[in-house]
Amino acid sequence: MKIIESSRIKEKAYIEKLENGLTVIIIPKENTNKKYIIWGTHFGSIDNRFIMPKTQEEVFIPDGVAHFLEHKMFEQKNGTNSLDTLMALGIDANAYTTNDHTAYLFECTNNFYEGLDELMDYVQNPYFTDENVEKEKGIIGQEIKMYDDDPGWQLYMNAMDCMYKENPIKIDIAGSVESISEITPDVLYKCYNTFYHPSNMVMVVCGDFKPEDLLEEIKKRLIPKESQSEIKRIYPEVEKTINKPYKEVEMEVSTPIFAIGFKDIESLKENRSEIVRKHIAIEILLNLLIGKSSDLYKELYESGELLEEPSLDYEFSDEYSHILISGQSKNPKKIQEKLENKIEELKKGLIQEDFERIKKKVYGDYVIEYNSVGDIARMFLADKMKQINSFDYIEEYDTVTKEYTEEVLKNVFKKENIILSVVKSKVTK
Repeated sequence: MKIIESSRIKEKAYIEKLENGLTVIIIPKENTNKKYIIWGTHFGSIDNRFIMPKTQEEVFIPDGVAHFLEHKMFEQKNGTNSLDTLMALGIDANAYTTNDHTAYLFECTNNFYEGLDELMDYVQNPYFTDENVEKEKGIIGQEIKMYDDDPGWQLYMNAMDCMYKENPIKIDIAGSVESISEITPDVLYKCYNTFYHPSNMVMVVCGDFKPEDLLEEIKKRLIPKESQSEIKRIYPEVEKTINKPYKEVEMEVSTPIFAIGFKDIESLKENRSEIVRKHIAIEILLNLLIGKSSDLYKELYESGELLEEPSLDYEFSDEYSHILISGQSKNPKKIQEKLENKIEELKKGLIQEDFERIKKKVYGDYVIEYNSVGDIARMFLADKMKQINSFDYIEEYDTVTKEYTEEVLKNVFKKENIILSVVKSKVTK
């Protein structure tokens, strides 16, 4: 097995690409009782148009298929549900769908190999019928309506609508009631057979394991599959401008919530180590601008303009890249104005002492993630889907200088690329 390691934090990851194309990553953690496994496929909500590797047929699927497929994978031909089976073993199991991948996971202290049997059985043996697909449409339809009434989710989706015109990231991960009505067993099998091929999947395991022994156990449970060429995904061209600068809706909220976004329109297909450096620099800048220890946060919080510590996020892939700053305020436009002023102030030059302090804080956040087997496994999977080595965030840390961070500030935090999404309180008549 190939070994990658971080000399800084004394952690190792063992990586093997099997003959069928499956990538297995094992991160041993001695003297820990918890074991965590996550098996992901590079198939998310943005993958709604592709060319099938074997037939070269171009396929355009309804919105929400990746999420629908995730829900259906647990149902077995014998009438059992794999989530129930895992819970009966005392195992905490779950699954999720994102913009770029779908994952099945569990955490346990005991019965790991019994759990592995179930996980590898249900992920490799889909069972879709007209009846069970129709039944699921009702369940997911209710979930979609629930999210339609969720202010936080609508805030996020409206922010995506502001930043992107055609990009599929603006499509709800679950789709719509209308789009899922078009899903059939044939659509699900077509997507399963394309995207759930081992060559498009990654398995990450973290816990007190001997990597070679665990790898043999995984191999034993794999169903042989014919090789498959790379899936050609079709996306709209990368948009160089925002779609609209502002969107506002009224919902049942006690205080308005806001999301200020910056669309990053630089080349997204850079080399991977450069993406990591940029990500580190952006995290430093967000903390300097409006993080909990920043002057601007203290000013806004003490004046009552900002009601809580804002959420700071950077989302990126080859197809999209943006920053989101979210929080609660009675005057979101005032927050945006003061943030823009702070950005212009920082563009005159970062203070070395402040830069070093926040840089150490960001590094500490990275190190803390290695305390949890779940955090480690999820991180390695999400990064692998972006073709990033998770250890690079530790190893590239020293290469992020004040001067480099100032360049990122000028290139990414531009006034013409800023948007504001607001969910405000309904006006009572």
